[in-house]
Amino acid sequence: MGKKVFSVIFIGILSLPGFQTRAQSNFINDSLDVYVVSAMQEWKIPGVAIAVVKNGKVLVMKGYGVLEKGGKERVDENTRFGIGSNTKAFTATSLAMLQSEKKLSLDDKVQKWVPDFKLKDPWVSKETTIRDLLCHRLGFETFQGDFMYFDSDLSYPEVKEKFGKVKPLYSFRSKWGYTNAAFAVAGEVIEKVSGTSWGNFLQQNIFTPLGMTRTMPYSIQLDTASNTAKAHTLVDGQLRKIPYGHIDNLAPAGSISSSAHDMANWAMALLKNGEWDGKKIIPSEAITATRTPQSILGDGGHPFNKSHFSLYGLGWFLTDYEGRKLVEHTGGVNGFVTSFTLVPEEQVGIVVLTNTDANGFYEAMKWELLDASLGLPYRNYNQLALDQNKIENARINGIQKSRRDTVAMKLPMTFPVTQIIGNYVHEVYGKMTIADEKGKLVARFEHHKGRYAVLEPMKDNRFLASFNDPLYGVRVWPFRVENGKIKSVTVNVNGFVEFTTYEFYKK
Repeated sequence: MGKKVFSVIFIGILSLPGFQTRAQSNFINDSLDVYVVSAMQEWKIPGVAIAVVKNGKVLVMKGYGVLEKGGKERVDENTRFGIGSNTKAFTATSLAMLQSEKKLSLDDKVQKWVPDFKLKDPWVSKETTIRDLLCHRLGFETFQGDFMYFDSDLSYPEVKEKFGKVKPLYSFRSKWGYTNAAFAVAGEVIEKVSGTSWGNFLQQNIFTPLGMTRTMPYSIQLDTASNTAKAHTLVDGQLRKIPYGHIDNLAPAGSISSSAHDMANWAMALLKNGEWDGKKIIPSEAITATRTPQSILGDGGHPFNKSHFSLYGLGWFLTDYEGRKLVEHTGGVNGFVTSFTLVPEEQVGIVVLTNTDANGFYEAMKWELLDASLGLPYRNYNQLALDQNKIENARINGIQKSRRDTVAMKLPMTFPVTQIIGNYVHEVYGKMTIADEKGKLVARFEHHKGRYAVLEPMKDNRFLASFNDPLYGVRVWPFRVENGKIKSVTVNVNGFVEFTTYEFYKK
């Protein structure tokens, strides 16, 4: 969050037939353009920007396609894209820099710097450290609470207050769970320690020193910035331009926008232990701190090459790959998915930026460039991703068709359909209303103005909820009935936003 995207392309696939394994030492020079252009057509991606650096030099840095569907402005190496959760490494690195300056310790209690920081459990509130915020071990399920915060009208103080009321699904430090609101609090720590805003700190201490002139800290800046890719998604297989996500209430988790050029600068500085243009910009110990494993995700996995573990540092995913350590992250926010990868032992950095949030290319391209940089065989990861996407789309379309067929059958419900009309409340989120709007039952949320779901009866007290914003999906909402009256409804949204559910009670 920015929003967050994990690679699921390769899960469960250990071998597939039909992949050529020819050597590709010249892939970047000879085949890259054809590969990218073909993949963009297959995934319906308007614009892509790529950078590969090795041993302090740029191997490739270029843009493909256009800023906007149907437009003529071309993407180049300076085009801005939303980088989503690749923002987290900047936030974590900033805190590690402050530690190296002895202005704080990553093991400081959060309440030392943010006295009003609270979680559901008072003891956990007192014991939580800055390090806990940055490695996702507070006990929350991945994305828990994000529907409440994401692209809402809540201010950061309101996000922090509601974050403190959410009951984690697990106990403190017992399980890794990706928690965007924790990084938002980490940004406030930066402000309290440095005396300047999170965005200004990044601008003064990272962006400007590294020549990242096209990089902006806040999502609201995208609305008026020049040479900026527009956000897109796919709806029923058709490419659609969508509004930028305004997520500055969670800015330190995912609001940065940047370009291939600037992210290449970031990569080269990190690979050179924080040096840039002959100057030490980021202390070596700060870089080491962020790359030290803190949380265990599980075993590694790859369909072709060796990988044994998956860990999380501070703002970085860490894994092994063919005997090398990978330091990487992905990022997803409304209309964008991106990837950023470092191989410190080989001095390799890879940046892939795309302006649609509905593609597997951004990760497939990463693997292809990585293998080419390491002299490994060509695997055609994009075809693998397309095959997986086709299978997944068929599965989802089958489910949605079954749901639509059920709606069309007009099966009897155990209560009058209009009984769902009324006001509902969730103890943390707030209010939701369901009303008859021109013959349609429409659910609207207090903190998500302009977003709504149209409800259609299915059976067994369930309704099909179709959001007007495709990011939130088409979901099934069960209503709970007691003594013939509506008691509550379980609200859920697309897993891209949040996996967990919200119980709204009828007033």
